[in-house]
Amino acid sequence: MTAEELRAQEEDAYCLMEAAVMLDQARPGQDGSEVSVLEAALSNNMDLWVAIRATITQPANSLPDDVKKNLVRLSKYVVSTTRKQGSAITEHALTTLININLQISEGLLEGAEKSD
Repeated sequence: MTAEELRAQEEDAYCLMEAAVMLDQARPGQDGSEVSVLEAALSNNMDLWVAIRATITQPANSLPDDVKKNLVRLSKYVVSTTRKQGSAITEHALTTLININLQISEGLLEGAEKSD
């Protein structure tokens, strides 16, 4: 893996963590949280996953096919859940989106460490 690919992996991990934090802080009922804050966090997260899907489905992407398939499935889940539930998202679904981001971010960082 090249240094550029490692940096990109670390940036992706950071973006996923940042989106998870935004989602967590926008939970309904949190001090001062508004529906618009939750909608913005959900939209940001969905855009991130759409971008991930676009990137991994490029012919030049060197990820193993099974990893690509899993990420595409996760992306479809995130987009579908976000569109269906919107700002009325359940606590369970919101926690699931946050955990997906954190787990994928952790995996990206572990992969970057192994390549060092």
